[in-house]
Amino acid sequence: VQLVESGGRLVQAGASLRLSCVASGLPFGSRAMGWFRQAPGKERDVVAAISWSVVDTFYARSVKGRFTISRDNAKNTVYLQMNSLKPEDTAVYYCAPVRDSDHAPTGSWGQGTQVTVSS
Repeated sequence: VQLVESGGRLVQAGASLRLSCVASGLPFGSRAMGWFRQAPGKERDVVAAISWSVVDTFYARSVKGRFTISRDNAKNTVYLQMNSLKPEDTAVYYCAPVRDSDHAPTGSWGQGTQVTVSS
């Protein structure tokens, strides 16, 4: 499994960013996918998840209403649209295949993409 995240950069508070993750080596169209983030000194936590069918989505409370997860199964790509960014959103963002039941990652990680939000 290969996961390649991109789109992260330094932005000011209030800005928007769109992250992308291209996956290969797995049956992407039949797997739930998630976005996670890890800030320095903190655990890696789920931010958002989306079912293979796009019908079901999940958002962490801290990003609900600001972030939107989507996917294009034809392109093996999952996206994270991030609006109204806050300094506390600063982290390395990763995508991963997840379990449908609890959005837990199933063991594959990419290199991540750094998002830095300045105040």
